[in-house]
Order: sequence, then C-alpha cells, then structure tokens
Amino acid sequence: MTSRNSPLERITDDLIARLKPLRFGPPVKFVYNPLIYARRPYRQYLARYGEGTREVVFFGMNPGPWGMAQTGIPFGEVSLARDWLKVADTVDKPDREHPKRPVLGFDCNRSEVSGRRLWGWAKDRFKTPDRFFARFFVANYCPLCFMEDSGRNLTPDKLPATGREPLLAICDKAIRRVIEHFQPKLVVGIGRFAAARARASLRGLDVQIGEILHPSPASPLANADWAGKAEAQLADLGIRVPGSR
Repeated sequence: MTSRNSPLERITDDLIARLKPLRFGPPVKFVYNPLIYARRPYRQYLARYGEGTREVVFFGMNPGPWGMAQTGIPFGEVSLARDWLKVADTVDKPDREHPKRPVLGFDCNRSEVSGRRLWGWAKDRFKTPDRFFARFFVANYCPLCFMEDSGRNLTPDKLPATGREPLLAICDKAIRRVIEHFQPKLVVGIGRFAAARARASLRGLDVQIGEILHPSPASPLANADWAGKAEAQLADLGIRVPGSR
C-alpha cells in the first residue's frame, strides 16, 4: 500500500502547493482542483496502483467535468472507477462551484465519454485492473479543471499566456518526477497536447515518447473505433496488448 509519505503523495502535495497561488484571468471563471477536494479517492488510486516501475505511463491533458473532476481519478468515469478500479470514497466540494458543473462525486450520473472509452478498453483487453497496472499507469499532466462563465470546459492549451506559462512550468516538473518514479521505457501522451508536454518536460531522460489519439467525443476520428486506432498506434510504438488485432 502507498503511504501518505510515499513518493507519489509527496509529488501530489508539492504540486498542490505550487498551483495554489496561481490566478487565471478571463475567460477562466472557475477552477477546480480535484487533488484537493477528491483527495481521498485519488489516494486510494495511488495506494492500489501506484507502486513499482512500469513499462508504459499514459498521461492525458487535464480533468474533464464528469470524470476526474468528480472522482479524482485520471479519466475517472464514475462507473468504471467505482466498479472496475474499485476506487470510491467521499468527495468534497471545490471552493467555488459552477451551478452547471456541480461536483457530486460518485453520485454523479453523467458519464465521461473519454474515461468510458479509455478504462472500458483497459477492462476489455486486460479483464482485471491488476493485469493492466502490472504494465501501465495512467496520470494527468495538469490536475486543474477550467471553466468559462457559461460552464464550457477550457483546456490548458487555450488559456491566456499569462496564466498558461506558469502552469506549464509547474506541471512539467511534476510529470517529470512521476516518470522518474515509474521509470517506464515509454511515455504515451493521450492526445497531441500531452505528447508535446512530454517531449518538453522529459528532455534528458532515457525514455521513448509516443502519442495515441485522444478518446474525446470532440474528435471525429475518436468516434469511430477509438480502441482499434489507439491499439494500432501502440503497436507502432512496440506495445502489444492482449487480444489486439
């Protein structure tokens, strides 16, 4: 079990502390940090699956409003986090909550499509979390969820430069420490932004960097056999998964 003084817990604590002073101007109106208010389930995730080295570390961009923003788990679609990953605990509230984006934790009945696709693929191919996490780990580059006044999700790449550059510098250092902890041979960015940040933040480390298609429904390519496309990209990177074509 991962203790509260484990390397990943220390990385998390330091990341929270470094992010706390940041302020983001328009169009950002609300900022959620699930590492704070959903720390209990996130701690469970680290405790169950965060020990030891890995062959591959995947990481995405930042939380979606119905995934990690609810559960604290990267790509944490509620039903798969609870029923397959077996992670569930009390989730508090962010300091300021958008009325259209309430945090309901594991009581949320909305489904995060990206998380359903990613963790659904892991479940289909590996059957058990232990088999998946023996080889892989899933993290997020940035733990913050940004929203406009309308409630529209705002990704880190769309932030004004004055807020974006300090954020990237902090997250670059944190993800580098995560990779040093797991010592993978391959880091896979889930989507173009995450892959670009991997290349920027991991310079000098002996690690291969690759990219797979992001499972977001906003991507037309992802809406037609995302799993098959992602597996083909992984195969090109030398990674085979059980039952893949």
